[in-house]
Amino acid sequence: MLALLAPVPAVALPAGEGRDLVEAVCTACHATNMIEASSGYTREDWAFLTSTMIDLSGNPVVRDGVLDYLATHFPPAARRSATPAPGPLAVRFEQWQVPTLGQRSRDPVEGPDGSIWWVGQWADILGRLNPATGQMEEIRLPAGAKPHSVNIAPDGAAWYTGNRNATMGRYDPLTRQIVEFAMPDPAARDPHTAEFDAQGILWFSLQGSNMIGRLDPASGEVRLVASPRPGSRPYGVKVAADGTVWVACNGANCLLRVDPATMAVTEVTLPEAGTTVRRLDIDADGIIWWVNSGLGRLGRYDPASGEIREWPSPSGPRSHPYAIAVFDGAVWYNESGVRPDMLVRFDPATETFQSWPIPSGPVHAGILRHMRTTRDGQALLIHQSGTNHIARVTV
Repeated sequence: MLALLAPVPAVALPAGEGRDLVEAVCTACHATNMIEASSGYTREDWAFLTSTMIDLSGNPVVRDGVLDYLATHFPPAARRSATPAPGPLAVRFEQWQVPTLGQRSRDPVEGPDGSIWWVGQWADILGRLNPATGQMEEIRLPAGAKPHSVNIAPDGAAWYTGNRNATMGRYDPLTRQIVEFAMPDPAARDPHTAEFDAQGILWFSLQGSNMIGRLDPASGEVRLVASPRPGSRPYGVKVAADGTVWVACNGANCLLRVDPATMAVTEVTLPEAGTTVRRLDIDADGIIWWVNSGLGRLGRYDPASGEIREWPSPSGPRSHPYAIAVFDGAVWYNESGVRPDMLVRFDPATETFQSWPIPSGPVHAGILRHMRTTRDGQALLIHQSGTNHIARVTV
């Protein structure tokens, strides 16, 4: 088990034998509100779920005490139930559980050789998977980096965002060397999500710092610019075909357009108060698709006409759409606020939805925070950070 962020329990668990044990074991990595927010499981499923977070096989007394309490007080329930959207397509989930438990594996991306890279945010890990053999390697990053995302540069190097140590990091697979690039402004605390543009420039968001950054790998120069609206919390980042950088606002009803030459930031205000946007993607026609996380909707913005449209997500206003990607001629995203965590497909031509529960091994436990396509556009890369799984989805 990893004693990493160690938050104080956020909610009081029900009284009963084993409560103190559960609080002691589970809150070393996460708050008890994550137990309360679950859909509940059988004892067998709780056994599998906890095994993806911590190895208690060497202490059966503690293991049985934890499982007895969880199965008694958090059995299968209908709270936060998803609303599946039926449809004609079938999808295939291929899954791999990463080696180090409790790391919160996330943000898989494919490299030029077909390897799938990920980061283990809570354990300062950069990982690489060979999907053909299942072989995995974990690289230890500088302590305290708490990497939030990873991108693969044109030269094959893996770049990660040091979300807790205010750096951007580069790992060279050939030399196995790590080089960190510090933020030039002490107010720039938390590099978050990044994307390369066609010139090899790395653009990134800083959510809590309310900034957008630009890093030139050739020179190492880092430039920063503030978001126009205080508290807009820049989050997801995508680069359009014309080089324009688009950034989602996780703290306000807006999208941000960044001029790649001048770094001038223009806000596109979205219509409804309560709207927040975790992530966005761009289709082949330059249309911006975004998740309205705050109101449980899928949004579409046409930069040419300024038209904005939204569709309610199948599981409703509290479904909290999170990750998003344009794939297979459709828009895909997940509903992170319900259980199971649902993978949703929206067909723009027919304006219809279909959805599937995302598995975490034999259970459905969530949560998906970022998704991207493979380099050939034939598969979708997702994860379940709560259970340390990386997955590949094909239609």
